[in-house]
Amino acid sequence: MVSTTKRLLQRGGVLISLLVALPSFAAQVQVAVAANFAEPIKAIAAVLEKTTGHRVQVTVGATGKLYAQIKNGAPFDVLLAADTKTPEALEKEGHALPGSRFTYATGKLVLWSADARKVDAKGEVLKSAGLRKVAYASPKVAPYGAAAVEAMDRLGLTASLAPKLVQGESIGQAFSFVYTGNAEVGFVALSQVLAGGKLKSGSMWIVPKALYSPIRQDAVVLQRAAGNEAAQALVTLLKSPNIQDLIRSYGYDI
Repeated sequence: MVSTTKRLLQRGGVLISLLVALPSFAAQVQVAVAANFAEPIKAIAAVLEKTTGHRVQVTVGATGKLYAQIKNGAPFDVLLAADTKTPEALEKEGHALPGSRFTYATGKLVLWSADARKVDAKGEVLKSAGLRKVAYASPKVAPYGAAAVEAMDRLGLTASLAPKLVQGESIGQAFSFVYTGNAEVGFVALSQVLAGGKLKSGSMWIVPKALYSPIRQDAVVLQRAAGNEAAQALVTLLKSPNIQDLIRSYGYDI
């Protein structure tokens, strides 16, 4: 990730031309980010701070929980959700600026294990009688968890896997269960296990797209960010070609 960020910064002349002019003073943007996007936002925040001077404060969590916090008055300026319905609901409820919603990425579900020999190329490990624990995120608050439930159902494995399931409150916690060995395998986001287009460690099966509904991820600017230069600069940056290339390097479609 560091080298990817460095390469982006070295393209400064191209990148800055895509942004608003450097502000006379630095502003701050509070960003609520779906857990699957925790790694990419670090690199994006570094680029924004370097090229504009604006500061980025990130809060990571399950989309459903972030939505509840926003409804309860949490001081966020921008939401990067893991679905489309949450930003749309915030618009309809008057919590977001009308017309500010856009798709910044489309995610991919994978079955992953920290063991390099555990997950086969077709996901047959899910049918193994010896498999003990399978992690996934709560489908009520995490879109990737809902996708995992949908995939298991379409595979006809819902009943057989039910006693083995370990549920995390977010895709981040589901990943942690597998990473720490509390679950042998888990349904996580491709972005969590990929860096520079390559698997960081372990073994994985990219779940076929036909097994779950598209995980289209929308961003929206919240009402409190009206006039916030840092929020607008972040949105502009997310739409820029260089940052879209960075997002793709984590396994997303744009």
